Amino acid sequence: MNPRFGVASESDAPVLLEFMRQYYAFDGHAFDEPRARAALLTFLRDSSLGRAWLIYDQQSPVGYIVLTLGYSLEFLGRDAFIDEFFLIESHRSRGWGRKAMEFVEEYARSQGVRAIHLEVVHSNRSALEVYRKLGFHDREHHLMTKWVERRFSKPGAESGD
Repeated sequence: MNPRFGVASESDAPVLLEFMRQYYAFDGHAFDEPRARAALLTFLRDSSLGRAWLIYDQQSPVGYIVLTLGYSLEFLGRDAFIDEFFLIESHRSRGWGRKAMEFVEEYARSQGVRAIHLEVVHSNRSALEVYRKLGFHDREHHLMTKWVERRFSKPGAESGD
């Protein structure tokens, strides 16, 4: 069987949130459901931010993938970021990850995207290998992040710093 991709909408938020919970636990990220729901709904309501898809095995959702859109002078125009990608364990190592990445790459190309970025936790060796085989490479740069929102702390942070 091959995966089927369905554009996610607001009505899919409960399913997406459950997948997000599983993904964050798998990758070791904190999960704050109320804030995650607010961020997800904002994203799903504004297609200029990107697109999310549920990944289906026939009629059953088995994962999701999110592509956010940006713009980069370094990359000479529109770029994108695979912000989240998760498949349930039973659907890993079956070629579905590669097919999902190919699907998203084709969509990105149709939207005029010149480069796609992603990040992987260092301990996820199998994902690193898959992404390298798909043509992604480490640019020998460090992705650095500073949380600038002052109204609340970054999920998982103990203070608002």
